[in-house]
Amino acid sequence: MKPLYQWSATEMRQKLDSKEVKATEIVQSCLQQIEQENEQLKAFITSCAEPALAKARAIDEARSKKTPLGPLSGIPFSVKDLTPTAGIRTTLGSLIYRDWIPDQDELCVARLKQAGGVLIGKTNTPEFGMGAHTNNRLYGPTANPYDPTRSSGGSSGGAAVAVATGMCALSQGTDMGGSVRTPASFCGVVGLRPAAGRIPRPRKPLLCDALDTDGIIARTVEDAALMLSVMAGWDAGDSLAIAASWSLPSFNTNTIDQLTGKLRVGFSAGLGIATIDTQVEAIFEKAVEQISTICNNLVPEHPDCSMASAAFETLRAALLWYKQKHHYNDHEDQLTETVRWNVKRGKDLTAFDVLTAAAQRDQLYRNFLSFFETHDILVTVSACVPPFPHEQAEVLSVNQTPLKNIIDYLAVTYTISLTGLPVVSIPCGWTPTGLPIGMQIIAPPQGETLLLQFAYVLQETLNFRHRWLH
Repeated sequence: MKPLYQWSATEMRQKLDSKEVKATEIVQSCLQQIEQENEQLKAFITSCAEPALAKARAIDEARSKKTPLGPLSGIPFSVKDLTPTAGIRTTLGSLIYRDWIPDQDELCVARLKQAGGVLIGKTNTPEFGMGAHTNNRLYGPTANPYDPTRSSGGSSGGAAVAVATGMCALSQGTDMGGSVRTPASFCGVVGLRPAAGRIPRPRKPLLCDALDTDGIIARTVEDAALMLSVMAGWDAGDSLAIAASWSLPSFNTNTIDQLTGKLRVGFSAGLGIATIDTQVEAIFEKAVEQISTICNNLVPEHPDCSMASAAFETLRAALLWYKQKHHYNDHEDQLTETVRWNVKRGKDLTAFDVLTAAAQRDQLYRNFLSFFETHDILVTVSACVPPFPHEQAEVLSVNQTPLKNIIDYLAVTYTISLTGLPVVSIPCGWTPTGLPIGMQIIAPPQGETLLLQFAYVLQETLNFRHRWLH
């Protein structure tokens, strides 16, 4: 029988509800994994072992008394160290915040706790979430579990490694340009960026910001859906919050029967704008061939994305300058070179620059709407490169072709971020040396149900899923 830490969150929920296992046993199993793996992999920057065990004991006692419990009761989860957690150190991966302890949980964290989830720790991140892989001067690099000499991706690398190795069942991450999907691809797990506004963020500096979202990392599609069902829901504090409710969809053989062969799927490795590593592209093409065995209407098509790069670079730069200018002005000497490069790019932008970029984003969104008039799903790669060595600080070229800057390698993910459409990354293949490669699946506006059910079909029929190392 597999160890408890290898159970999916859905299995944990079933076993806990049937009283076949206790919450304390599950939490202890994950804590043992942290003790065994974290020194080498550096997924967690802060442990919550004692309060996690205390909450698990309280859940076991409540369950013994038949007290009604939430859908995540007893399931261990982690929170990215960019996200505030009440009473728990939140460093943002920066020397500036090495000792910061917030007095309030972010809304998504509060909802996970209210659902009974057991917060087991804070996961590593590059400074302020900026960087090609998860590394900072507080703690060092988070290693890829399939090859510790390689990157786990950025910026939710700690979250992806924690889930991939069973240190927790579920992880909260954040995603602006691909910070959930890239680590999910590098670490062979599921990475979900829901529709903008699906998970409200009332405490964000700019309520109009739809680029930066909370995201989810899990080992199975069903687990990602379970976590989303708890985190989603309208909140008046976020003007972009989606009012329509979202509930957990069904995942079973009927789901497979209903979707197999019936969807119109477009595919494109690089959306016509990105240079893709030859090894990644070959694995993607093989995955597309596999999809063709269960999909009768699979065509090599994608929307016009030619305006995405200019729009994203400008809008991102403007947002980062607005949110980080005080750090740049007051603590420049404590910031990494990557952060300084990213932040100062927005310093001299004009209102006209920003509004032009907004218009380009609008056109991109309309292009995707037109695409989804004749297609149900779009698939592309999740990362243009496989996991790269730690000593490679940035992705500066692909196939020996120089990129124009250090964020250009994110074009396949940041293009989708601009649209605000729901997207999930799932494993779709492996390199000859055993490194995972991910596939992005994109659905129409607010189409998380279709998105996750289609991903489930690929997971179950084509075995596009996480693999345990041992």
